[in-house]
Amino acid sequence: MTVLRGVHVVLRPSVREDIPALAAIRATPEVLSHWRGGDDLEAAVAADLEDSGIRCLTVLHGERIVGMIQWYAEEEPDYRHAGIDVFLDPAVHGRGLGSDAVRTLARHLIDDHGHHRLIIDPAADNAVAIRCYTKVGFRPVGVMRQYERGPDGSWHDGLLMDLLASDLIR
Repeated sequence: MTVLRGVHVVLRPSVREDIPALAAIRATPEVLSHWRGGDDLEAAVAADLEDSGIRCLTVLHGERIVGMIQWYAEEEPDYRHAGIDVFLDPAVHGRGLGSDAVRTLARHLIDDHGHHRLIIDPAADNAVAIRCYTKVGFRPVGVMRQYERGPDGSWHDGLLMDLLASDLIR
């Protein structure tokens, strides 16, 4: 995959050298509350990078690693779509970097991979993420009850959102 350039961010394929910085971002309380991964976050990030079904891209702002965005594809022709997940360093929240990263990847998945539909599934109480994805054109589909287990062991709802190619706010 080539490097993708947004207005404010650059997305490039993640490499092993990115793991310490990405694990440190995942260890922040704001990210860890929505991106679990066990006690060894470096191993969790490494496992993401090694999963052949997930494509991981490091999010750069300037020369600084500020997060990771990843995607997967359902290739069954009758259900074909792609899904996106993203986390950013809380220190850069509120600057439009998240929506730029999601928009940049969404454009790539639609224009270069031919996907007509994309999904994303933030925690139902993650208002910051939901607002970010809405800026790109994602729309709520419905609440997935008791969708994921939180750090405290209890189940939490997720919000399924999707975007059709015609919905993308370029």
